[in-house]
This record gives sequence, structure tokens and C-alpha cells, in this order.
Amino acid sequence: MKLNDLATPAGQELDFQKVTFEYARHADQGAAQPARHPMVVVGAGPVGLALAIDLAQQGIPVVLLDNDNKLSSGSRAICFSKRSLEIFDRLGCGDRMASKGVSWKLGRVFLQSEQIYEFDLQPEEGHQRPAFVNLQQYYVEGFLAERAAQLPLIDIRWNNKVVGVEQHADHALLTVETPDGNYQMRGDWVAACDGSRSALRQLLGEESKGRVFRDRFLIADVKMNVDFPAERWFWFDPHFHRNQSVLLHMQPDGVWRIDFQLGWDADPDEERKPENIIPRVRTMLDASPFKDAEFTLEWASVYTFACLRMDSFRHGRVLFAGDSAHGVSPFGARGANSGLQDAENLAWKIAAVHKGEAPEALLDSYAREREVAADENILNSTRATDFITPKSEVSRMFRDAVLHLARQHPFARKMVNSGRLSVPATLRNSELNTVDIEAFNGLMVPGAVAADAPYAITGNSSSTSAGGTNWLMRQMCATRFSALVFGDGPAAEASLQAVADSGLPLNVVRVPLDEAHAHAARRYDAKDGTTYLIRPDQHVSARWRNASAPALRAAYDRVLCKTAAPVRAAASSTAATATATATATA
Repeated sequence: MKLNDLATPAGQELDFQKVTFEYARHADQGAAQPARHPMVVVGAGPVGLALAIDLAQQGIPVVLLDNDNKLSSGSRAICFSKRSLEIFDRLGCGDRMASKGVSWKLGRVFLQSEQIYEFDLQPEEGHQRPAFVNLQQYYVEGFLAERAAQLPLIDIRWNNKVVGVEQHADHALLTVETPDGNYQMRGDWVAACDGSRSALRQLLGEESKGRVFRDRFLIADVKMNVDFPAERWFWFDPHFHRNQSVLLHMQPDGVWRIDFQLGWDADPDEERKPENIIPRVRTMLDASPFKDAEFTLEWASVYTFACLRMDSFRHGRVLFAGDSAHGVSPFGARGANSGLQDAENLAWKIAAVHKGEAPEALLDSYAREREVAADENILNSTRATDFITPKSEVSRMFRDAVLHLARQHPFARKMVNSGRLSVPATLRNSELNTVDIEAFNGLMVPGAVAADAPYAITGNSSSTSAGGTNWLMRQMCATRFSALVFGDGPAAEASLQAVADSGLPLNVVRVPLDEAHAHAARRYDAKDGTTYLIRPDQHVSARWRNASAPALRAAYDRVLCKTAAPVRAAASSTAATATATATATA
């Protein structure tokens, strides 16, 4: 199959696990001198595809190399967060993901056979996207590939394996292995999105460092027809799997994900055998609401926990993203979700540098921002793993005491950690932020991801969802900075004039202060004239009670690394120091 065949599916959904793409010889392979490209992305997984699409939407030609000719098999990553869905919206395939995925927000935690509490990851109204959708990775890759096929600036080359890299002052020289032999190409910039066993990382002599946990888990995907709500269920020490833990999730197509803790001494080869998996699943189902349910085994894998990252995500002309840069244990759904955030952070910065709008130093900010985010994910993932799999009698006693207390005491529930689910990193200390000079309340501090809210517009609009509601996030430009200006009065008019006087290429979104926009006003602590500068990756860059053209230009220059960041101690905002990001617990 050719990639373009995905752009016009013939009325029925493809089986993405069986799709294979044709290798095609490229003109670059016969060139007298290595061809040069603005951007080369290595790895056509979710992160590489998302990065390529983002760059192409910003007018940057992309060569995407993959050492295989197919998408992933097996469900692999399945939990995609609200933030990932918002990224998919920017990339033009959010509705596709949301409609196929199983939406959920409720979770239940059990000790043995007793439910000790439940949680709601999205208790408030006024959001377009759910807290999470469960969607097999092959669907995510397939829908991204469909979107990539619509963009002529993306050149995907299958069965193209990078086997050599040389760093030069203004480019990287890649040696690429194909069925027709090797060839070379130059890339102004190279993004390594080639997974946890990254060939590029090895070719550069780099490594990921961290902690490998002495425990193993079995993933079993089973297909069964049962009438049961889409919720996350987690058992500590259930009767059907004593002294271990079990996790249950619903996926599309009647497929259920079951994770069994195995212990360090488990033999992975033995545990993968269907004759050993099926009795284990049967025992679990017979002790659950699924008693007597018929099932078939779809896919299984055994994995070991590891929390690792590279020291630096930028090495000259090569930038690392996703699993090639960092890895976490799967509890909390932090792997794929954080990789997608890497991609959106990198894309607009590469585009700005390529277009001459920003110096190369902006790419150093990619590394620093996403290294901080990786450390946050590793910290939470490590804590979850230590809680789920205690390594000493003392830690086990502590865990069990917390679980018993959680039955009746809300304070203890905050201490239960069955995988604190992925939330986007708030880049509070980024040098790209403009510090507040006025007081704000709420979570929309510089560095935070912009919050969605209902948005009322008139007439026909591509921003209108299938349900007829408009949303604030959809008003923000996918490829440019946005200015949100709140209000209808004189202060708002003055802020709008300041935006115009700044001469900056901003996408302007005016948000009235009325009942229809009450959620937005509350989330952004907005008054008449309040103005937010939003980056292309939808992170807050700066905010003012009343904008001025000089302040806007200064913030814009700062976020593009054209000026030095101010001393952070000069910040006077109470929000920057007193606001805590809400953390979802499971």
C-alpha cells in the first residue's frame, strides 16, 4: 500500500495492524551529492508522525524515515489524555481519535475484593474533550498516517534505516540503509523519534540513564462482549491474584486490557504463552462482574519497568523526542502523552528557526523545557511504581495502612498511588515566560497549558464541533501565536488596540465577559482588558490586566529567545508562587 491510499479510505475502516507500505526508491538515492532537507524526522510512530504533521502545517517540508514498512501491532499505548486529544485537534485528526476511542473519567480502587474509593478525573463541566480516551496505538498511528497522507510537504520513506550520522556546523549528514543499498542525505535539523532503543542515540554514543525496577507485568488484551461501564479498575492484592496488583481498562472493538503484576522471578517466555495466560484471565474474570464471560486472547506482552532519560535532549543538529529521549513505567499513561507534548514543543520552535524568526538558541529551550517535564513524569512514575510494588516489608506495611485508611478518610486517598495519571507539565520556570507584574488567581500561570472552555460564535465556522458547541481552544491558531483579549468595555478596546499597534503576527481571539463565556472568564481570572499571549503549542507565554504594545513586543521577543529573560525574583504575581497545578490521582 502507498501512504496516499490512506487519504481516501474505501468506506470501511482499515485493519491498521495488517497495513504494509511499499518501499519506493527515491531520487535522493541516485543523486551525485547528498540531497539537503530542512527537517528529517526518524521514526514513524505516534511522536514522529505528530511532529511531521505539525511541521508540515507550518510550511516546513519534512522527510520522515522509518526502518520498517508497517504500523505498530498490539495495543501498546492505549490511554491518551485530554491534552493529547487537544494536540490531535491542532493536527487535524482529533475528532477521528475521539470518536473511535473509549472515553472515560471514572476510576475505582479495590483492596482485595472491596472497593475502597472512586475518583473523577474531570468533575467540572465546560470541556470539549474527556479526561482520557482509550485507543489502541495502531489506531493512533493509523489516523495520524491518514492525516500525513493529506499533506504534500511530508515525504515518508519506508524501509529507510539510519545507520550513520555525522554532525556538521550547519547540518547533520545521515547514512540511510535501504533494500537498494545505502545513500546519504543532509538535514538542517534531525529529530530522533525512533523509540526506546533509538539507533540515533546509539550512533551518537549517548545513553539514557536512570532506574530499572525489579518487577514485571503481563499485558493481556482479551476480546469479550460484556455490558460494563468504561472505567479504570485497579486491584491491590485481589483474591484472584494474591500479593500482586491488577489493572483493567476498556478499549474499542470490545477489547479489554488487563495488566497482571508478576514479580521479578517470572519467566517472560513462559508468561507470554497462551496456555498460561488464559487460565490467569479466567480466574480473574470469575472473581469479577465478568463471571462466565467468554473471551478470546488478542495480544499479550511482558514488560519490565524502567524510568530513564538522556542527560540532554539536544545534541548539535539532532534533537530527541519521545521514548528515544526518556522512558517511564506505564502506570499513569505518561509515555506516549509526554512524547506528543515533546513534538508540539519542538515543532513551532523548529519552524521559527527555519523561517529566520528566532535564533538557534530557541532549540535549547526545547531541551530545557522538556527535560523538566521528563523529570516530573519520571518522579511521578517512580513513586507510582514504588507504591504498587513495595520493595521492603516496611514500605508494604505503609502502603497497606494507607489503603485501609482510604476506605473512610479522604486525606489518605491522596496518598494512594496506583499511577497518578498524566497531566501536562506547567513550565513555570521557563526562560521564555514573561513574569507577571500584576496579581492573578487560578492555574493559567505563564508556562501552563491554556484551558479550554465553551466559546460562542456566530455564523458557520470550522471551530464548531459535531455537537454544535464552539470551543476556545479551537479559536487558537495551530501555527501562530494567539492573543486572547477578554471583555467588551473600554479596557478591552484599549488592549485590542495595543495588539494592533504591536504589529505582531498574532491570531486575535476576543472573549466576551458574559454568561456564555463564564467558564473561560473564571479559568483565566479575566476582567475587562485582560490579555493572554499564547504560544503555538498552546502554553501561556504572558498575561496582563491591560496590554500595551511595548509589553506585547517584549514578551514576543522573549518567547522567541531574542532577548534575555528577566531575573525571576522580580516576579510580583501571587499566582506564580501560590498556585498549585491540580494533579489527577488514581
